[in-house]
Amino acid sequence: MSGIFERDRSLTGKTYLWMLPIWGAGGLCLEQLRHALVAADAGWGLRGLAYVAAIYVIEYGSGWVLRAALGRCPWDYTGRGLHFRGLVRLDYAPAWFLCGLFFERVCAAATRAGLG
Repeated sequence: MSGIFERDRSLTGKTYLWMLPIWGAGGLCLEQLRHALVAADAGWGLRGLAYVAAIYVIEYGSGWVLRAALGRCPWDYTGRGLHFRGLVRLDYAPAWFLCGLFFERVCAAATRAGLG
């Protein structure tokens, strides 16, 4: 975010190595969920809600494990927005809904192209 707030064109940022396995495993889980939902011929609304629920389970579960193991979670929503125990932002649901449906299309296109 330094590129935006500090006008730093190097675009440096800060992240946590924990995010690599969390996002990697989460992506694999969501891909399996996509296959199951498509096979069940679920409508777009149900699929979107399923993605939101899965993302919340992944985010809450991984945050809870990190908090238990390390004493804190890299993301802490306490005091910001509508959150559940500081580990998930419930007001992000519309964004996760749209994001799930968007990445569903990306995955489908990659599969058709022989990439997935």
